[in-house]
Amino acid sequence: MIQLIVFLPLLAAVIAGLGNRAIGNVPAKIVATAALFASCALSWPIFLSFVAGTASASVTPVFDWIRSGSLDITWALRVDALTAVMLVVITSVSALVHLYSWGYMEEDPDQPRFFAYLSLFTFAMLMLVTADNIVQMFFGWEGVGLASYLLIGFWFRKPSANAAAIKAFVVNRVGDLGFMLGIFGTYLVFNTVQIDEILRLAPGMSGSTIGFLWFRADTMTVLCLLLFVGAMGKSAQLGLHTWLPDAMEGPTPVSALIHAATMVTAGVFMVCRLSPMFETSPFALTVVTTVGAATCLFAATIGLVQTDIKRVIAYSTCSQLGYMFFAAGVGAYGAAMFHLFTHAFFKALLFLGAGSVIHAMHHEQDMRFYGGLRKSIPVTFWVMMMGTLAITGVGIPGVIDGLPAIGFAGFHSKDAIIESAWASGQSGASIVGMIVALLTSFYSWRLMYLTFYGKPRWAESEHIQHAVHAHGHAHGHAQGHAHGHDDHGHDDHHDHAHAADDGTAGYHPHESPWSMRLPLLLLSVGAIAAGYVFHGAFIEPAAGDEFWKGSIAFREHLMHAAHEVPLFVKLSASIAMLLGLGGAYYAYIVRPTLPGQTARSFSIVYDFLLHKWYFDELYDLLFVKPAFAIGRLFWHRGDEQTIDRFGPNGAAFIVASGARMAGRLQTGYIYTYAFVMLIGLTAVVTWAIAS
Repeated sequence: MIQLIVFLPLLAAVIAGLGNRAIGNVPAKIVATAALFASCALSWPIFLSFVAGTASASVTPVFDWIRSGSLDITWALRVDALTAVMLVVITSVSALVHLYSWGYMEEDPDQPRFFAYLSLFTFAMLMLVTADNIVQMFFGWEGVGLASYLLIGFWFRKPSANAAAIKAFVVNRVGDLGFMLGIFGTYLVFNTVQIDEILRLAPGMSGSTIGFLWFRADTMTVLCLLLFVGAMGKSAQLGLHTWLPDAMEGPTPVSALIHAATMVTAGVFMVCRLSPMFETSPFALTVVTTVGAATCLFAATIGLVQTDIKRVIAYSTCSQLGYMFFAAGVGAYGAAMFHLFTHAFFKALLFLGAGSVIHAMHHEQDMRFYGGLRKSIPVTFWVMMMGTLAITGVGIPGVIDGLPAIGFAGFHSKDAIIESAWASGQSGASIVGMIVALLTSFYSWRLMYLTFYGKPRWAESEHIQHAVHAHGHAHGHAQGHAHGHDDHGHDDHHDHAHAADDGTAGYHPHESPWSMRLPLLLLSVGAIAAGYVFHGAFIEPAAGDEFWKGSIAFREHLMHAAHEVPLFVKLSASIAMLLGLGGAYYAYIVRPTLPGQTARSFSIVYDFLLHKWYFDELYDLLFVKPAFAIGRLFWHRGDEQTIDRFGPNGAAFIVASGARMAGRLQTGYIYTYAFVMLIGLTAVVTWAIAS
């Protein structure tokens, strides 16, 4: 069964990719979508069997891969509780993204190529999460990097898409260097790449040292930090996060697939998979906590001021990944995976919902040109409302004995992280989580109010005006012919343009087709119920310990302590959600002029956040421009003026000069040749006498 789950997407990618236009759009889409739904259907029973406690970990060998000395790597598929969680997350979201893409990419001429890339991406991610050794994990790790490059740059004729794809690829190479060094070091220390063996031997290496960068350091700290650098790149943590927002240049289904359930969660998965290693290094865990909390806060502040609907959700993803990492850093690996699980549903829902809005608004992505859309696209409005209720953590805390906590998906997992951080003694990380919960609520409700409430602002958008103009011209042309006019409906077009001045009459947003709405409705179920239904298996002390069964370092005592935190900690996320909701309502509904006034009054802070803390500008100054300067130096001074000048160009110059000199002797006169022969004879005689 596991072989089918993993290799069906690869088969679909091969058929759709190689068949391409030869098989046509519809067959390619059918093959790819059917393969993913089949993988999804096979994944859920595995996951539910682990939830029910009737399944156990297993390893399925596929073939011998590498044998060199003591290095013996078998390609095998590992299935345990951690893998089961990732299987349902990846296949469920990917299957729905495939279906959604039927409508969203309907007009694209390269649909088979797009679906092939989607399926290839899914296969690579499945290879990553089923890996039985860290080299096989690296194969999947690099596979999703390649597929993400292809997907982000899918519209390769668009310069910004190409730039975003290259940026994602290069930034991830930085992180992957750390991951590779971590793999090399792990093999050097443990003489194996098998994950089970590494985790079994890891506690025994606690306290040992290893030489690294001309000094000796704690062995496990060095290995864990190197591996974490890889996680930072793949999961867009602070410092290596800059590729994530630019990845929005790809089609919206790509954004949902990359940002919701797959590539960006690979780092979290890797840290949880290798959690027994991280448990041996308190310093490494502190670094994970610090970086996660900093990323969480940093990305949330940027999300407050973004105007592109997809970028708001992208920075939200970056922030939520920070939650997952600082949960892992405090030892709450179950809570980290729980948030990964719930986040997949509501974040995919929000991204695909945003795609539905963009589809309705003629590809306009700036929320300043939205407004009043809830009546025009009601299905999209309600599903995005479900996603917003989930991400902001709406629910009723279980503060009364005998009454369980009940709420949307994000409520259960986010509260579990904040409470676990407090219980572990990391009150600073917990407070950061509370602050970010407030910021998340504010920017999420800001998105909803700007998009679906208030007066329509469509007339201000160039995209919409272009659509209105095209519609008016076409309609007026038809009217002119109907009435026998020769002016091609000029007056009618003028009336349409005039009617569009209020932003409502000229353009009418329309609901997406059912191929796009159905995935939204299914994801809404997950956003509503995933947290309440599965929280016991993930984070309840006894049930969680039974569910994970050694697949992660589950701290049962920490989960017990999380239930005993002070009342204000349990209520903090809900209070933060209400404050963010009230603040956004006041700023964007009651006093819609307030945000503009605030931006002008605090222009320095506003510009700082709008420019994303100037990370791109800083990296451009520190890395990009010097790299280009060095490149130009080697190009002009090294290549052109040195190598070419004294190499091929120099040789060519000598040959050409010699040819010109020899050519001057070819006069055609006998006395010239006789003179040359005489000179030659004289030279030979002179040499003979001298020797």
